[in-house]
Amino acid sequence: MVGIDLTGKVAIITGGSRGIGRATVLRFAEAGAIVVINYRSDYTAAQDLVKEVEETGGRARAIQADVAVKDDVDRMVAETIKSFGQVDILVNNAGIWEYNPIDKMTRESLHRTIDINLMGCFYTSMAVAPHMKKRRTGTIVYVSSTAGQRGEAFHSPYAATKGALISLTKSLAPELVKENIRVNCVAPGWAETDMTVPTLSGPEAKDVISKIPMGRVAAPEEMANAILFIASDLASFITGEILNVNGGAVLCG
Repeated sequence: MVGIDLTGKVAIITGGSRGIGRATVLRFAEAGAIVVINYRSDYTAAQDLVKEVEETGGRARAIQADVAVKDDVDRMVAETIKSFGQVDILVNNAGIWEYNPIDKMTRESLHRTIDINLMGCFYTSMAVAPHMKKRRTGTIVYVSSTAGQRGEAFHSPYAATKGALISLTKSLAPELVKENIRVNCVAPGWAETDMTVPTLSGPEAKDVISKIPMGRVAAPEEMANAILFIASDLASFITGEILNVNGGAVLCG
């Protein structure tokens, strides 16, 4: 049976200390990758995750950086290369999901979502691309959302930024493919994370689940499995693809 082996690969996972990012860190470490866990503020969660990886024989390092700040991102990538000599995989997972009705939205809340969800992905990609091009190898994965395909009422900045990641994927894939760099996107539907707990534990939960043909929300590990696959050599002929992981909720690519 063919398995996924990331031995010798170095992966940066943004927003890696919680939710889907945390599950992805663990999956990548299980596959043999050296994992850089990017976090913005939760030092304790990041360090606890490093210990969890190391206790199972893996290698990981936590690096603090706000992906919305280009200097932070440049420093994170430079520290990764200094420590491990390379960056093979970049998983752009960091993001926020805030309630933003259009008539109550503030300039600050709008730009906060754009800066983290979209600009952060540009900054990380800008930082790793020269290194990957020099080595003529690399994989970039963006974590979008079903909201980026069908929109989401009261969360338009979130939906707009996630839709932009789909366009970014389709733009960079042909741009970088000649350099042997693959660019793909995973678009999750609803998953059980700390970001979704307020909704999934409230009165809206029944309505959310009713729209999912599989009749349930995903575990974070199910999203991590898809990210692991698309970043691995099992997906070596896949680039520019949007991999939907949503229980059948949005049947489009």
